[in-house]
Amino acid sequence: MTDKGTRIHVLGAGTPTPTPTRFGSAFALQIGNEQMMVDCGPAATHKLVKAGLWPTDIDYLFFTHHHFDHDIDYPCFLLCRWDQSTGKENTLQVFGPTLTERITRGILDENEGVFAHDWKARVGHPLSQRIHQNRGGTLPRKPPRVQATDVGPGHVFSGSDWEVTAAPAEHVQPFLDSLAYRFDTPAGSVVFTGDTQPCDTVTELARDTDLMLCMCWDDQEIMDADGEAPGQCGTLGAAQMAQAAGVKRLALVHIGPHLSQHGPMEKGIGDVREIYDGGVLFTDELQSIDL
Repeated sequence: MTDKGTRIHVLGAGTPTPTPTRFGSAFALQIGNEQMMVDCGPAATHKLVKAGLWPTDIDYLFFTHHHFDHDIDYPCFLLCRWDQSTGKENTLQVFGPTLTERITRGILDENEGVFAHDWKARVGHPLSQRIHQNRGGTLPRKPPRVQATDVGPGHVFSGSDWEVTAAPAEHVQPFLDSLAYRFDTPAGSVVFTGDTQPCDTVTELARDTDLMLCMCWDDQEIMDADGEAPGQCGTLGAAQMAQAAGVKRLALVHIGPHLSQHGPMEKGIGDVREIYDGGVLFTDELQSIDL
């Protein structure tokens, strides 16, 4: 990848249902020399390393929403990134809908954080101090510092030469707020829909984008029959939204156990291609996609 290239690593391509090959949602995004994540589902930190990346190199994290299959590895990622650091890394910046700031405090806050006991022990114990020094750190060891920000639709963040914009996604409101994100980079544009049913706000966000990573829970006929269509995209919903937005490539993610099986998979891809005339990727975990 060139300095101006953009690469997406699919860390989690599954759902809340664990399978041997898929579990939860998480993505790493490399834009030139900068690295970030979108969502932090089950085992995301481990999958990040399996993809050849390293936690201390991630400077930004964006949450689409706060279902556990999108954020359960957040405590692990925060503590691992801090523990492996020398103290010289950039401050991690975290963005997400309502609850992002509260959850971050709940993990790390000195007085009330459920994992404060861990970082306090590593700050104070001589063995942890020695390991920190052997990694290149200096004493006194600094507690973890994270800049978390609750965000809504509109402009979210400007990087060195990239922009992040968010739009509402329709999932399980009013219980949780959900966002889709668009990253505009020198190499092209990419949209992460998060969990959503087909909706105008996400379609407009994805207008003419180079790549859209869209949730695809199951065969649309099955979802319509069993009542699981509202709040989610299935095969036809993902295809219709991609076609309406005019995206160049559609990557199917958040794929359920049934659709992941051979037979339903091939039927699903065929159903998508009957509606959508761009390139289709049926993603696997640890797959990388270049813009």
